[in-house]
Amino acid sequence: MVSDRQRRVRRSPLLFTTPLVLLVLLALVLLWEIVRGNVTGELSRQWPWRLRLMDTDPLGSLLAVALAAVLGRAQFARTVRPALGWSASWGPGPFAPDEPAWNVGILNGGQQHAVVERADYQLVPRGGTPGPWTDHAGLLADLAGRRLVHGTHYRQMLLGAGFPLAGAAGHDVVPEGMYTQRFVDEIDVLLMRLRVTDAVGDSHERVMDLLRGARLERPGAGGGLIVRRPGE
Repeated sequence: MVSDRQRRVRRSPLLFTTPLVLLVLLALVLLWEIVRGNVTGELSRQWPWRLRLMDTDPLGSLLAVALAAVLGRAQFARTVRPALGWSASWGPGPFAPDEPAWNVGILNGGQQHAVVERADYQLVPRGGTPGPWTDHAGLLADLAGRRLVHGTHYRQMLLGAGFPLAGAAGHDVVPEGMYTQRFVDEIDVLLMRLRVTDAVGDSHERVMDLLRGARLERPGAGGGLIVRRPGE
């Protein structure tokens, strides 16, 4: 079973790795200077103990600055981390008069905006096995092979790379898909694997089942609103 918990899949090499490498190098230089300073007598005038890289006073200051940068970056990364979620409910649809549709939208509950890297999809037909992960075009082709027509039985919005997801201040729910009762009857699971980049360049990913709750909440079965909040 695929976990739907959000996870960080990549850190920014520039904004995470570089300060950390600098901190390690400065710590090694400081360690060298401490060891070299404790070598006395004739040995202190021999190679490599004569090699002096930096005075300990400015070195200690640089080390403190590098440590503050690493810790500050970690704290800021927690502040701007996105919180991906989705909401869904049965409601009026665009397919036919008086025909309800399962309407799904995604949102970012974090404090800062995030930018979409990519969106992949995987479906499980009724009583079948999971198919491969594919892009938007591949999903539409697979569904067409199952005689589910885009615009007639469902609508799947294209969420392309570079699309901005506003933070919590915007309270924006981005429409992602609308599905008829026939679609829900024929497809057990429709997974969307959404990967975004936050303000510090880290990549986060969450897998969401866009049909979760659709059968339980279908009209006539005590329908209502299903909300998958960030982190659930």
